[in-house]
Amino acid sequence: MTTLMWFQAIGILLVFLIFVGLMMARKLPTILALPLMAVIFAVIAGVPWMSSDPETATIAKTILSAGSMRLSGAIAGLVFGAWFGQILNKVGITKSIIRKAAELAGDKPVLIAVLFFATASIIFSAAGGLGMVILVGTIVIPIMLTAGISQFVASIVVVSAVGVGALFNVSNWAVYVDVLGLSVAEIADYTLVAALPLIALSVAMIIFYIKKDGKGRKAWAMPNTTGGGEGKKVPTIALISPLVPVILVFAFKLDIVPAVVIGALVTILLTWPKRPIHVLSSALIEGIQDIAGAMALMIGIGILLNSVMAPQVSSLISPLIEAVLPTNPIMYIVFFTLLSPLAIYRGPLNVWGLGSGIAALFVSAGMTPIAAMLALRVVSNVQAVSDPTNSHNVWVADFTKSDINEILKKTLPWMMVSVLISMLIGAFMVF
Repeated sequence: MTTLMWFQAIGILLVFLIFVGLMMARKLPTILALPLMAVIFAVIAGVPWMSSDPETATIAKTILSAGSMRLSGAIAGLVFGAWFGQILNKVGITKSIIRKAAELAGDKPVLIAVLFFATASIIFSAAGGLGMVILVGTIVIPIMLTAGISQFVASIVVVSAVGVGALFNVSNWAVYVDVLGLSVAEIADYTLVAALPLIALSVAMIIFYIKKDGKGRKAWAMPNTTGGGEGKKVPTIALISPLVPVILVFAFKLDIVPAVVIGALVTILLTWPKRPIHVLSSALIEGIQDIAGAMALMIGIGILLNSVMAPQVSSLISPLIEAVLPTNPIMYIVFFTLLSPLAIYRGPLNVWGLGSGIAALFVSAGMTPIAAMLALRVVSNVQAVSDPTNSHNVWVADFTKSDINEILKKTLPWMMVSVLISMLIGAFMVF
């Protein structure tokens, strides 16, 4: 690299650090930070605004126009996933599953917490987003608090379930398909490597803190849960509906969108609401409203991806990435375990922020797409459960009147252990 190129690389690194700081301090939302950073990277690297040569990467065409469409497949998966989640809500399946879990648990705090963790994980595997977290949380948290479970434990039950559900929610997989060019079948093959340690550590963490914290308060005003399927008789067989897309993807290697569509149709057939067409259409509209922010974030991620993958930018960043790239299983394990906290605060290992661009650079520098995918999915467990900037963490902490930073401090060590176990298993599979 020439002297000028080193100055350009340092400039990009400084911009990167400044934007990370702004996002961590909540001075600049990620939704704006990513496309702004993409354009600044391009300007520093000398990418032209426009060019008469169609082969030349430009800011207008390559980064802004093509970048905004880069994750179109992931956005489609997100839309269909949100639609499916709203269908489950409208026909009463979500609340029926929670009621069944509450009936099974009785008044045993540990059993209640573990069953609600499992139940919420299943629900979130079918439908993510803040809306679904609020729907589930407003039901299960008061029940747990009334049973004497502390506010903190009730909080970690929900946020841990979000982490597990996100791994099995097939609509989230489309990000890795678009960014790394992997097939759905390849992603499915490594899902349990990321999921099983997280499940085991989450259950252990919940039980540990129940024993340690003792009894919480027993007085709680139960929320009004009218609407959204409340009071509807749901056939028991219909309670398997949230698992249908997951089974289709894992067992039959079906692509994400058709798997979700079949899941939605199975749900309608098993419950047969009074106005099925209205349920399907209104669920789609409300589902899109739920994920509008996530869709905008994906557009920003796509713009950033095309920026860092532009030849002018990647030629400056690639030498820096190659210098730290893990080249053997031991380095792979140590690197991603120790740096897993960089997935929080919208950091460089956060797949919903800078992580997608970093993963693409890892691959361009020589890491296999599967190794990059597995590492990103595993460290995303830290982000999903512990990150104080998650909208679901903010809502849960506010609803339970817990300290959001306490959730971070007390869950982070457990999540890092789960990362270590997953990396130990996965490293020798991908190298």
